[in-house]
Amino acid sequence: MKFGTVNHQGKAALVVKQGEDVVLLAPLYAKAGLGAAPDSMNTLIEGGAEELARAARALSVTDADAVIATPDWLPPQPRPSKILGVAFNNMGIRKAAHRDPGVPNFFLKAPSCLTGHGKPIIMEQHYGETIPELELAGIIGKRCRKASVEEARAAIFGYTITNDVTSHGMKFGMDSIATTREPDLIRPHHLQWRNLHGEDDRDVYFVYHTRSKATDTFGPTGPWITTADEVADPDNLAVKGWLDGEPFAVDSTASYRFKIAEVVAEASRYFTLEPGDMVCFGTSAKGMGKFPNGHRSVNMHKMKGVIDIEIEGLGRLSNPVVHDWEE
Repeated sequence: MKFGTVNHQGKAALVVKQGEDVVLLAPLYAKAGLGAAPDSMNTLIEGGAEELARAARALSVTDADAVIATPDWLPPQPRPSKILGVAFNNMGIRKAAHRDPGVPNFFLKAPSCLTGHGKPIIMEQHYGETIPELELAGIIGKRCRKASVEEARAAIFGYTITNDVTSHGMKFGMDSIATTREPDLIRPHHLQWRNLHGEDDRDVYFVYHTRSKATDTFGPTGPWITTADEVADPDNLAVKGWLDGEPFAVDSTASYRFKIAEVVAEASRYFTLEPGDMVCFGTSAKGMGKFPNGHRSVNMHKMKGVIDIEIEGLGRLSNPVVHDWEE
C-alpha cells in the first residue's frame, strides 16, 4: 500500500493510492464500516499490523467523492521525532575518503526542513553552492533500541523518496571551523581519521551539518510512503534524477556501502528509534551526459528548474527550484 499526507480544507489528511487515484482515507474507512480512520501518519504507523489490515479492508471499497484531483501535498510523514542521514554511504564517493571508519557517518536533519511533492526548494543568495541528493528513506514502524540487523529490517514500516538538499556554501562557510591545537591538547583521535600534512600538522577540523542540511525546504519528501511488504529488496532499487527533464544521475541502492538494515541497526545502538522516525540512507552519485559528477554537477544556487527523483517502485518526487532574490 502507498500512503501520503495532503493539505485538505486547511488540515493535514491521510490519503492512499487506489489505482492511479489519490483518495482520502477517512471516507473509505467510513464506507467500509471501519469506524474512525487514523488522523495522522504517526497514528497509522503506531497502529501496527492491525491498523494496516484495517486500511487494506478500506481499500476494498471505492468512493468517487473521496478522490482528490489536484492534491496539495505535504511530506508523507510530517512529524518524525528525528531525521537521520548517512554521509558518504555511496561507494562511488566514499572511495575518496582518507580513512573508512567502518561504520555509517550519521547526521541529523530538523523535521522543520521537510516539504512536500511539488513544493519549491527555496534558495537564498547567501546559501552559495547547493546540490540535490537523491535518496531512499525508511520510516521506522516500531520502537527499537540496540536492534540486530534482522530486528532492524522488521522495524521498518515503509520507504519513501527524499531529496537531502545540501548547501556546500553554508557547510564550509558557516557550519565548519578549523583549529590548530597546542601539542599538549592533541589526542590520537583528532588526527587518525585523515591524512597528515607533515609531522607538525596539528590542525583539527569541525563540521556541524546544521544550516547546510536542515534549512527550511531542504527536505523534499514523498509523495508516498510504500509499505515495506511491497519493497522486496530495498538494497537493489534503481535511482534516477532529472533537471528539467534532462537526466543527471542514474544509480542504485546497491551502491550503498552499508545496507539498509545495517544502517538502522547501527543507528539504534545510539538513538532510540521511535515509530515515524525517518532514516535517509545516502545519495546516488553516478552522473551522465553533461552532468558527469551526477548530483554534484547540479548547483541549484545557479540553476533553476524542476528536480525530479524516481526510485524504483516508490514513485517520483518533483520540486521546482526557486531563487528568492529574483522574485
